[in-house]
Amino acid sequence: MTYILGISAFYHDSAAALIKNGKIISAAQEERFTRKKHDSGFPSNAINFVLDFSKIKLHEVDHIVFYEKPFLKFERLLETYVAFAPKGFQSFSRAMPIWLKEKLFQKKFIFDHLKNIDISFEDDTKLLFSEHHLSHAASAFYPSPFEEAVILTADGVGEWATTTVAIGKKNNLEIKKELHFPHSLGLLYSAFTYYSGFKVNSGEYKLMGLAPYGNPIYVDKILNNLIDLKEDGTFMLDQNYFNYSTGLTMTNKNFDDLFGEKPRKPEKEKITQFHMDIAASIQDVTEKIMLSIAKSLKKDYGIPNLCLAGGVALNCVANGKIIKEKIFENIWVQPAAGDAGGSLGAALAYWHLDLNNERKEIDKDNMCGSFLGNEFQENVIVEKLDEIGAKYEKLDQDEIIKKTVEDLANGKAVGWFQGRMEFGPRALGNRSILGDPRSDTMQKNLNLKVKYRESFRPFAPSVLREDLNNWFEMNTDSPYMLFVSDVKKDKILELTSDQKKLFGIDLLNIKKSEIPAVTHVDYSARIQTVSKEINPLYYKLIKKFKEKTNCPVLVNTSFNIRGEPIVHTPEDAFKCFMGTELDVLVIGNCYLNKNNQDLNLKYNYKNKFELD
Repeated sequence: MTYILGISAFYHDSAAALIKNGKIISAAQEERFTRKKHDSGFPSNAINFVLDFSKIKLHEVDHIVFYEKPFLKFERLLETYVAFAPKGFQSFSRAMPIWLKEKLFQKKFIFDHLKNIDISFEDDTKLLFSEHHLSHAASAFYPSPFEEAVILTADGVGEWATTTVAIGKKNNLEIKKELHFPHSLGLLYSAFTYYSGFKVNSGEYKLMGLAPYGNPIYVDKILNNLIDLKEDGTFMLDQNYFNYSTGLTMTNKNFDDLFGEKPRKPEKEKITQFHMDIAASIQDVTEKIMLSIAKSLKKDYGIPNLCLAGGVALNCVANGKIIKEKIFENIWVQPAAGDAGGSLGAALAYWHLDLNNERKEIDKDNMCGSFLGNEFQENVIVEKLDEIGAKYEKLDQDEIIKKTVEDLANGKAVGWFQGRMEFGPRALGNRSILGDPRSDTMQKNLNLKVKYRESFRPFAPSVLREDLNNWFEMNTDSPYMLFVSDVKKDKILELTSDQKKLFGIDLLNIKKSEIPAVTHVDYSARIQTVSKEINPLYYKLIKKFKEKTNCPVLVNTSFNIRGEPIVHTPEDAFKCFMGTELDVLVIGNCYLNKNNQDLNLKYNYKNKFELD
């Protein structure tokens, strides 16, 4: 029996994952335990969880693999500062004390943290280091259902690499090509995230959601000034417009002058048509780059399967375009595509590459639906709800589903807390807020009254897999909500002549289809397919909803408010329930109606978390 623990930490989205004889057992992000979004600290809580879940102690683990090599990263920082000297002194002087104190001696730093978890852990030879992009590539290839695939990894930056191409075959994985810092698609997109007034490393989703409200009028300006894009998708960024290599911001005055405005100040300045057009333009450029790379890879290698990982792989609009153009026969995206997934990839890479173990069950998705987190048994849920003072009914599963379907059909917003927590940034039906997609007020109400976030942000549809092609222009599995597709033409509602004259945010309140709550302004949707095999309970709920309404779709958004990590415990769920305008909470077989709760348990919840 061989246990391998994978760890990612110290940049953003720290996480831990445990594999046993190559099989993925558990994985979780530290943020879920600390309630600090994108927590970058050492993932002690996540490590304790994965160990407890398998009922083993840390000293019983055979190998512990960190997801990147700190010395290589340090080399890149030093060389960057030297190359840009003296311009980079400010960021150099801030970064170096931390590097010299903690990161350069990371092996000892990690070992000391591990020792705090288990005093019996003494063997530092168990601690190993992977490479950042190898960890990403491994996280995408090894759980995929492909015997052979091209693996494309794109993010901000690892040690040196920002984009890599690897080829995976059976248990082998080899990186073939790399693009190096400072030329980075992830950092380019983040520069526009920053410029539009959103938070880097978390606001990229907002930029993607804002893009359809704008017109891509700055595409030529970006391609002619910021980026030198080659036909095969490789590119170089003109560093005269960026500040991320040397300063404390993403962009500089040259960037502002090029587009004619200074970066938007979050919370102080409104989002205007300018920002929508900027978002549309960088999204268009990102799609162009991803499509160019994908076409080039198919031509170069002739392999029918593509795997994606790295933060850029969370750009589900670009992923959807790759599917739509039928460049590859099959695409699989790691659901925890960002740094959290690096923990899992590091463990898998060591098992298959260093220990030379064969892959098993190659023909199926081995991520277990990404339901790899904590689970709470019924007696624990009841105990916690009693401690809090919650009022609830205990029902059997059929009654729970019947009652929840009634509530959803009556336009109520439902907090749905079931089974094992999801690994990755998306709630996939176990820590979700659910709604009726047929409602033309659901999107606005969920955004403003439950999530406390910008009204333009879209919601995803969860659809029964067998009904997918009847409602959306797509017929590919999308269990992880990582592909965008258009709503079927026969479900779209014709605009009036007056509505056709509207543009920008004014389009938000128009009923665009039979499922307006999940139809974005450009008639697209970020789709999650739900199958009986992967999530039987959630499947059963949607199936019952279909029987009642003839609609096999539910609104699914993560169970949290803006700036808060997805809820982890029954207590987290109850706090969110009482601090928002959620109507109903279902935890396991416990059913809670807001009207029955003690109003003294209600408190101002939204100010607890920073803006995301």
